[in-house]
Amino acid sequence: MADHPTSVPFRRATDGYHTFRIPAVVMTRAGTVLAFAEGRRASASDSGHIDLVLRRSADGGRTWGALEVVATEPDQGTAGNPAPVVLDDGRIVLVYVRQGPEATEEKIRRGQVTAAAGRRVFVQVSEDDGVTWSKQRNITGDVKRPEWRWYATTPGHAVVLREGPHAGRIVVPANHSLPPSGKDTGTEARYNGGHALLSDDGGETWRLGYVDDNPDDYVNVNETTATELPGGRLYLNTRNHATAPGTRADAYSSDGGETLELPFRPQAGLVGPVVEGSVLWCTSPDVLLFSGPAAPDARALMTVRASDDHGVTWRVAHTVSGLPAAYSDLVRLDADTVGLLFETGDFGPYESIAFRRIPIAELVR
Repeated sequence: MADHPTSVPFRRATDGYHTFRIPAVVMTRAGTVLAFAEGRRASASDSGHIDLVLRRSADGGRTWGALEVVATEPDQGTAGNPAPVVLDDGRIVLVYVRQGPEATEEKIRRGQVTAAAGRRVFVQVSEDDGVTWSKQRNITGDVKRPEWRWYATTPGHAVVLREGPHAGRIVVPANHSLPPSGKDTGTEARYNGGHALLSDDGGETWRLGYVDDNPDDYVNVNETTATELPGGRLYLNTRNHATAPGTRADAYSSDGGETLELPFRPQAGLVGPVVEGSVLWCTSPDVLLFSGPAAPDARALMTVRASDDHGVTWRVAHTVSGLPAAYSDLVRLDADTVGLLFETGDFGPYESIAFRRIPIAELVR
């Protein structure tokens, strides 16, 4: 196997944090790689004191600058699920969520947390290549229906459309949970649903696009990522906990995320555990990529898979290692290289977040 340069921008028990999780990565117009993550202060838990943090690289992800805190929640609450996107004018728009210090996913899904302490959606903008960021702006009322309980953006990079009638639109895939019925508590996977946040003015105003939330215990949309196919068509891929074949589902949108051509359907060609994954369309050469663990029943074996037919069928294109691994995000670095930011470790998937440079020539047939 060829040597693949791999760096480690986030390592457990450094910079005052217990664990780093939930990677997201973009390449700016100036050529800077921005690696975002959740910096979890006290433990590896999904709730509690969590900051949204960033490290910058000026050499394509080979080395990294100092850690910076981009967003926080008062009283040591949670700020996370980064969904960054780079606009044509060079601005970086970052959408993410916050919750209060006592809130947990279970409490939120059970309806035991007030709206003020529950999941809220924010946006920040950088006009100087990710060096500084605007004040946090709350957009919850524009993109979260009152009855929704849990709420999460992506995680991973968001999308700005480059082609078609909706060119310039920002699309942020997201997920939510519905209130339960009968004797259910709301923690059941069947109450998961998916939707998109849309902005047609560079992140100034936001609204809901498609909503896919049928609690039928078949496909129930959870963490979702998207990429733009040729002509402006969107490809969306989601994690699924319910009874459909496999653990992945996918969908397409021909109107810039306003609606789905069909509801999310099973994608059994992507074998792996229940976990977040990332998708990326690469042009010249043309190929659709998916990153995620490929072990069928464990968060391990980080693998980049490729599709030559816009997501209908998939093949293994690059295996990182057989080690534990979990969440990931893909980015196009230059004409010859794709970057992969991913959770991994020798003995567990949350020991570090690493960054690997992969020649695109290895990913195409």
